Amino acid sequence: METVSYERLKYLGLLSKQYPNIRDVSTEIINLQAILNLPKGTEHFISDIHGEYESFNHVMRNASGVIKTYILELFGNVMRESDVKSLATLVYYPKEKLGLIKKTEKSVDDWYKITIFRLIKLCKRASSKYTRSKVRKTIDSRFVYIMEELLHEDDQNQSKQDYYNQIVDTIIQIGSADDYIIELCMLIQRLVIDRLHIIGDIFDRGPRADKIMDELARHHSLDIQWGNHDIVWMGAAAGSAACILNVIRVTARYANLHTLEDGYGINLVPLVTYAIEYYGQGDLSGFQPGLLDNNISEKEEQLITQIHKAAAILQFKAEAEIIKRHPEYLMDDRLLLDKIEWNKTDFGTIDPKNPYAITDEEADIIDKLIVSFCNSPKLQKHAELLFSKGGMYKIDNGNLLFHGCIPMNMNGTLKTVKIGDNLYKGRKLLDAIERIVREGYLNHSDSNARQRGQDIMWYLWCGAGSPLFGSDKMTTFERYFFGDKSTHTETKNPYYSLRNTEETCKTILADFGLDPENSHIINGHVPVKVVKGESPIKANGRLLVIDGGFAKVYQESTGIAGYTLIYNSHGLVLVSHEPFESSQRAIEDELDICSSNFVVEYTNKRIKVKDTDDGASLLENVNDLLELLSAYKTGKIKENQ
Repeated sequence: METVSYERLKYLGLLSKQYPNIRDVSTEIINLQAILNLPKGTEHFISDIHGEYESFNHVMRNASGVIKTYILELFGNVMRESDVKSLATLVYYPKEKLGLIKKTEKSVDDWYKITIFRLIKLCKRASSKYTRSKVRKTIDSRFVYIMEELLHEDDQNQSKQDYYNQIVDTIIQIGSADDYIIELCMLIQRLVIDRLHIIGDIFDRGPRADKIMDELARHHSLDIQWGNHDIVWMGAAAGSAACILNVIRVTARYANLHTLEDGYGINLVPLVTYAIEYYGQGDLSGFQPGLLDNNISEKEEQLITQIHKAAAILQFKAEAEIIKRHPEYLMDDRLLLDKIEWNKTDFGTIDPKNPYAITDEEADIIDKLIVSFCNSPKLQKHAELLFSKGGMYKIDNGNLLFHGCIPMNMNGTLKTVKIGDNLYKGRKLLDAIERIVREGYLNHSDSNARQRGQDIMWYLWCGAGSPLFGSDKMTTFERYFFGDKSTHTETKNPYYSLRNTEETCKTILADFGLDPENSHIINGHVPVKVVKGESPIKANGRLLVIDGGFAKVYQESTGIAGYTLIYNSHGLVLVSHEPFESSQRAIEDELDICSSNFVVEYTNKRIKVKDTDDGASLLENVNDLLELLSAYKTGKIKENQ
């Protein structure tokens, strides 16, 4: 008889609490073995959303065109193009579209019946990869019994057609058709995207990052790789003055202060009063916001400009404290306030003899801003999501996901970066950084560790060794005060030229413990300039860059409006998106985002759950259960009937 160690027997005893007898453990083994042979679920990868809520929301609702593909697959030969567009729009925006349809449809009950059966077929197609149990858990509990019956309708079973017809007829007769149609549409949306990967930069540029975060919080399966624009907001939520002032400056620069005030309830009144008093006059050139919203009045623009400049000056002062506190950051060259001949009218709060000194009034304003950021319930909720679902990188199903770069030397070796008193490179660098970042938000018992974590969040935003920033310096100061554009140059880390070679990508993949021959890097941060012929597929397909310019400010240089990467059971598909006008036009005129698909890798043999990381975990569970089954049968563990 095979000997089982005490520790192993103890573990099996604990497992037996969940599966107390041979019947239960056998059932679970059968279930898991079957799941391992299902096709893998579809993963979606999105990067650099930059506050563009409407575009992001539409891409999520149409699943990067996958829903439209399913509709054409099922009904392309039996429906007019106009009906296909109408059905697709209904699935994307069910509540809004129903209201419009009921105003124009002559026979609403007939339309209800036809539409419900079409949605059932579409939902069956979307759920075809999943177990009944998983689909059941995805359905709103209020509808689960009836929905399960409808989803298991058998077209070939004529004896039950009256049964299914009566269910639908009754739904319509009792006035519940709208509720069931909405739930079917939302269920389709949930099933089509099995897992969502966000490769950084949710915040800044566009107007409603807060609404994007609300959507992400509702998603059933999510992970986030932090971008530099995310980390500065995380630092702000933690209470870093430098991060807070950077957030305010950037939102002012893009005329998005309403994200702070309306979205997060941040009190900017003390800063506004200060800005009007000290920056109401003088030279404000260079601080005018980049206006994408033409509804802003001249008076509002003037006030935003003043806030913009005030936040910038306070930011440079607050940053100086961090730079002096951390000589290992090697950022003394960013201390530039003392390099300018000051004019009292232009810089009313700067002491030329001690330009980095923060006045008592400024300290009071900064303290009030810290209190407001740290006590914003919504901002704290979103920060908690970024910490719980996010990280510096993720390894998933043979893919290495990260936002910016892996710092490298020109010769193709991994660059060593000093963090605190230690030197790190590659994966160990990202691991060390992530530990310190988490302390900056989560460690309430050690003030020094918390300060160090907040400081490194700022460093990740703009430091030369930052994997999230990836350039030698952030020339914010030069852009504002130096007219010579040659001073504005930010030199990217060698990674960005080296990543075009397979050798570099394989070096990085191996450092992260991945198979260099069969794995991929999925990357964001630097927009792909499609209009100049740049390809998002690099290093012979070993690396994929999915920053295609969600933010409107980038679209002139990229030529498109974002990429989505889809990893389904047949392989990798890269989807490029055309600019999106508005949700209103999408609903009223049934305008979808025009997307183009590029197959990166394809296999006729479908990838199954057993071929994924989740499959490996399930297989471990199966082996544990088989061992428990043997323990029951050999009497090592007693069954509990």
